[in-house]
Amino acid sequence: MKNPNAVRRRSTRIERFCLGPYSAWAVLFIVVPLLFVAYYAFTDNSFHFTTANITRFFTATSSVTDETGAAREVHTYLLIFGRSLKLAVISTVLCLLMGYPAAYIIARAPARTQKIMITLIMIPMWMNFLIRTYAWMTILQDTGILNSFLSALHLRRVHIIGTESAVVIGMVYDYFPYMILPIYSVMAKMDLKLLEAARDLGCNGFGVLRRVIWPLSLPGVISGVTMVLIPSISTFYISQKLGNGKFYLIGDAIEGQYVANNLHFAAAIAFILMVILLAAMAFMQRGANKKAMA
Repeated sequence: MKNPNAVRRRSTRIERFCLGPYSAWAVLFIVVPLLFVAYYAFTDNSFHFTTANITRFFTATSSVTDETGAAREVHTYLLIFGRSLKLAVISTVLCLLMGYPAAYIIARAPARTQKIMITLIMIPMWMNFLIRTYAWMTILQDTGILNSFLSALHLRRVHIIGTESAVVIGMVYDYFPYMILPIYSVMAKMDLKLLEAARDLGCNGFGVLRRVIWPLSLPGVISGVTMVLIPSISTFYISQKLGNGKFYLIGDAIEGQYVANNLHFAAAIAFILMVILLAAMAFMQRGANKKAMA
């Protein structure tokens, strides 16, 4: 008879061996770059320790002109971050409102239908990100497909390119699958007997959703929100093309400092953004855990 402890130790060694390639990849391409970002963020051009780059993010000011023509002083990078956060939150909420029912419908469909629907959702992801963004430029521009369609219907043309709406549309389209897939993966494993038990105990449709489906799907929701919010808040290409350069987001600020060879300040902005997002993720995860234990 085999010793259970020996079998357990052997299984542990096999698991560690299998995790070795991923661990090496994670250290090389995730941990090491993050350490370099932190190092650059807290050093100057002579690589001496300084907090000036961090302080500059919070204290730098500039003059802007409002709609009335009056000039006012604003905190430059805090304003940019606030604008980025606003558009990212709007995009994430829209993705969640559309993606949650879509994920539920797919999860409750027959197995073959699920495969077809997931494939249809993933097909746009097979195309290059830049191509998808350029496609929306063609659709939304003043002489694009949308306005041609409205003209054919004798309806008023709309100006979308260069507005916040265009940026939000681009974010939602590009990151929408990242909201559906994690929610679907959780809902597809959900035990249907729990739903039947909730109905037997007197819950109506909304009650089943609020008391059973939503709490059980919360891990997928947290993952989906994270996967949409983070790239949305740090994007720069969508804002440059669909925003027509009128909306300077935090990703544009990082790219601009990098192009200008201000690597230390670019790293500081990226480091601050990373800390804020990690804190937000930890807060959401803690709230989800509390709700699951309630």
